[in-house]
Amino acid sequence: MTKKKKKARNHRKNEITKGIFTTLEKEPQKTFDYKQISAKLDLTDTQDRNQLIKRLGQLKDENRIEEEDQGKYKAVGGATSKNKHSGSQNSGSNHTGKVDLTGRGDAYVVIEGMDDDVFVPKSRVNKAFHGDTVEVNVFKPRKGKKLEGEVTKILERKKTEFVGILDLQKTFAFVRPTDFRMYTDFFVPKGNTMDANDGDKVVVTLESWANTGDSPIGKVTEVLGKPGEHNTEIHAILAEYGLPYDFPAEVERFADTIDTSIKSEEIAKRRDMRDTLTFTIDPKDAKDFDDALSFEVLANGNYEIGIHIADVSHYVLPDTILEDEAYDRATSVYLVDRVVPMLPEVLSNNACSLRPNEEKYTFSAIFEVDRDNAGIKNQWFGRTVINSDERFAYEEAQHIIETEKGDIPEDISIRDAAYSVADVVVKATLEMDRLAKIMREKRMNQGALSFDKLEVKFILNENSEPQGVYFKESKDANKLIEEFMLLANRKVAEFIGKQKPKKTFIYRIHDDPDPDKLMALNGIISRFGHTLDFKDKKSISSSLNKLLRDVKGKKEQNLVDTLTIRSMSKAIYTTENIGHYGLSFDYYTHFTSPIRRYPDVMVHRLLQYYLDGGKSVNAEAYEKKCKHSSDMEYLASSAERDSIKYMQIKFMQDHQDQEFVGVISGVTEWGIYVEIIENKCEGMVRISDIKGDYYIFDEKEYAIVGERTKKSYQLGDEVVVMVKDTDLMKRHLDFTLLGKHEA
Repeated sequence: MTKKKKKARNHRKNEITKGIFTTLEKEPQKTFDYKQISAKLDLTDTQDRNQLIKRLGQLKDENRIEEEDQGKYKAVGGATSKNKHSGSQNSGSNHTGKVDLTGRGDAYVVIEGMDDDVFVPKSRVNKAFHGDTVEVNVFKPRKGKKLEGEVTKILERKKTEFVGILDLQKTFAFVRPTDFRMYTDFFVPKGNTMDANDGDKVVVTLESWANTGDSPIGKVTEVLGKPGEHNTEIHAILAEYGLPYDFPAEVERFADTIDTSIKSEEIAKRRDMRDTLTFTIDPKDAKDFDDALSFEVLANGNYEIGIHIADVSHYVLPDTILEDEAYDRATSVYLVDRVVPMLPEVLSNNACSLRPNEEKYTFSAIFEVDRDNAGIKNQWFGRTVINSDERFAYEEAQHIIETEKGDIPEDISIRDAAYSVADVVVKATLEMDRLAKIMREKRMNQGALSFDKLEVKFILNENSEPQGVYFKESKDANKLIEEFMLLANRKVAEFIGKQKPKKTFIYRIHDDPDPDKLMALNGIISRFGHTLDFKDKKSISSSLNKLLRDVKGKKEQNLVDTLTIRSMSKAIYTTENIGHYGLSFDYYTHFTSPIRRYPDVMVHRLLQYYLDGGKSVNAEAYEKKCKHSSDMEYLASSAERDSIKYMQIKFMQDHQDQEFVGVISGVTEWGIYVEIIENKCEGMVRISDIKGDYYIFDEKEYAIVGERTKKSYQLGDEVVVMVKDTDLMKRHLDFTLLGKHEA
């Protein structure tokens, strides 16, 4: 984003913030909801209203306004509030912000509501680390110079545990963090090393940092192993994000004591669907089967389709150590070679997993579906018991859809032999596929976005060494399951969200994309002959879908897919519903994966509570849980990306003498990033390593240009590269540029 655009956006945010305070302080004894404030500020644009809702939540969290009742806000002590929000960049003014450290040790402090970030040189960082919340003293700006300041107080550490390499001395040790943004090592007294060996990769915990100390004092709390070893590096990735890789013994013991037997008295409380045709479709290597579909033809010719979800909340009860552990984790983590589950295996892979020919407790969304137009005629939500008849891998279900027959060949069979599927199952699969396609077309016509991004997968041997790379593509069988899960999630959210009086619920929201990011995306894709239509909201989504269709199978597909996703807002969990832009739904939640997502467990509990006639629960407590869940989801996805990057580098180590054709996927002042077309591995060509000329970064053209020859390398250009250097521990891949690729 350009500085000018960023200023414009922040200016609008500041205007809305000031408008909030003006409205509340004019009538300090009165409460206002967002609609009333929106009317007073004359906010008619959807983006402005969404910004208003966000700012109200942020100001409440900062205790700058009060939420007297759910969604009703008032001023805090009038004049006090004015003082808090009216501070400007005067000499010596103090502000609260978050530290964004560079690799050189300098920092930028990002302050909510301030147009520009505050530059803090390394000498004035004063022991703050990346991500810390700090108080910063902002100096009086000098003409033509960027804002500068000094960190005066660390208000909250983002993290206190760091991964590093142990440097063992006779009477003490140092730990050198592997994070390039960490500008200091840790001093560790000899007795606090956990008997780790010199050179081991460890986790060090920050204990203290004296004002006069050159280094913080730390304590080794975990020995990960020898750098470069596979398990060491995978565990290090988890540790860097504060994610666990095993369960505490007491949690395992507690889970093992849970009675997971199916009891007749519990069945009597549920809708019994054990005799209804039911089956699951999952990845071939899956063990935790969250969901099953049932299919029945009704007397009127319509279909009754059930989406049955593992009833995790039957086993995971509030105020237990199992509940605490599930909440802390909030999500399963899917790394390149393993899954770190949210729940112990006795639940995730056994009691809660909807395995075939086993009676299971489920929470279900059941719909009467019009056989002609896939419209929903009736719906029912509640607890059920099922007995799944079949388990299919996606490849098997896809074969049924493509051949319209039930003969599963040996090469795709998960039963290690060819077999035949009953005609009734074939018919159910084909009919649900037909309905799913109708539902999908309706979504697309309403403005939903269609992201079919290629997913990189590795063929691993028994030692988790990469033997090859392949791309997982979403086919009709995947989309069949996706559509019915979307249906359940949407209808559950609608069922609660439309009730009067309003009830607190968990929503999965997705804000409108940032216009500045869309404009930047348009500038990049225009180089490949594509363009976006900014006429209105529907035109934008239609042109985005056209873009995603047009690049499919082309060299720039992965680049454009990635840049388009980056231009989108981030989906989060919240109790304040604003709809889901990407899916084009007014109401949306997560109901369908409670084995691997904690928000789904909350949704199940709240849904049952409201079905039983319960009154609205406390929104503030659930908003806190939503924020935690969103934060943990972000950490888990970051760890997943790092594990893929690690495996890509490991794969490229064995291909150092090979030439590859790649696409320039990024251009910076220090070099170009190149993504190899055949395996999607991305590495860097340093600008200083390019021979034959002195290259200068041209930001406007997304290019580097030779000063003498005027030869340029531009975003999207095809080039030929070879591996120059691989660093598994730092997860860096460097290429040597051989030149442009001549088609």
